[in-house]
Amino acid sequence: MRRLPSSLNQAWRWVVMACACCIASTPSIAVEFATVRPDHPLIFPQDTGAHPAFRTEWWYATGWLNQPDGKPLGFQITFFRSATGHDPADPGAFAPSQLIIAHAALGDPSLGRLVHDQKIARQGFDLAYAKTDNTDVKLDAWHLVRAADGHYIVTVNAADFTLNLSLTPTQAPLLQGDNGYSRKGPLATQASYYYSEPQLRVSGKVTRASNASNANGKGGLSAAVTGSAWLDHEWSSTVLSSDATGWDWLGANLSDGSALMAFKVRGQNGGTVWSHAALRDANGHVSAFDGDQVDFTPRRTWRSPRTGTSYPVSETVRTGALTWQLDPLMDDQELDSSQSTGAVYWEGAVLVSRDGKTLGHAFLELTGYGKALKLER
Repeated sequence: MRRLPSSLNQAWRWVVMACACCIASTPSIAVEFATVRPDHPLIFPQDTGAHPAFRTEWWYATGWLNQPDGKPLGFQITFFRSATGHDPADPGAFAPSQLIIAHAALGDPSLGRLVHDQKIARQGFDLAYAKTDNTDVKLDAWHLVRAADGHYIVTVNAADFTLNLSLTPTQAPLLQGDNGYSRKGPLATQASYYYSEPQLRVSGKVTRASNASNANGKGGLSAAVTGSAWLDHEWSSTVLSSDATGWDWLGANLSDGSALMAFKVRGQNGGTVWSHAALRDANGHVSAFDGDQVDFTPRRTWRSPRTGTSYPVSETVRTGALTWQLDPLMDDQELDSSQSTGAVYWEGAVLVSRDGKTLGHAFLELTGYGKALKLER
């Protein structure tokens, strides 16, 4: 973990970010960031790259992996780019104008818990960056890059595991919301630019350390893996509604080739601040659902032995007339990012089913259950 100077930590006291469908909160800084507009079209591949004029951005890849013995693993890698509001006229190589933050996690049922790692650094010196015009984001030995043919290369050398994966698109990007303009609250300004790449075909290798002291998986257990993944890319300059306490989010690759994204922003009174879902069938037709057409209903909770937080790890998600049952690969998929973004949340692999029939694999994110998110303007 690379620590920031105390002066920068003070300037960046609150960075609350998670993946797809979430908006970071930061201190009030007298800098005008770019704004999200509903009439702005997304252009590919340029918009797969970084947008440094916006306050917050993330690339978020999640998926299910199959090992040779048939046992599944869940994985997650997220890169965040955050503009600090530092004077853009500062020419210094050490100018802390952009932060790069990364989380990585591996869900292994044989361990019964999530193993994860996190990093944070200021952008610079070719050690940490998020490049424009094409996905190419790096933090030390962690790297997510999009090749010329559109496939992604993931390299993560975490404390107790490594990921060397290739994520190959099988479908066109799914533009969330209104052609990529994704509302997150009742105000038009509470929005982000947001697209997903579901149904990514995965191949590669996962190496796990044989014990906690065996860093970077050297001498550990290595397995070739295949599977499917989901990638979200989102950027914005706004925060959620002041009434928001957290969110539930789902990204599902369904076995028939369909893709489902759904989220609910929860309010302080336990109600819904904003919700939305999109279901794209195997033929490319997209159905959108809003408001009371979307809901997440807890079926079973799990209480973390570390934080005491209870999470609804099994839920029923309703999108219009359809319901989807979510059940976790394992209960303990809590991620403590207190050393980087400051958030503690549940983020893990889940099975999607209906009437006892498995329909696909997904990732579920649950934030704000232990402590309401502190959102500042």
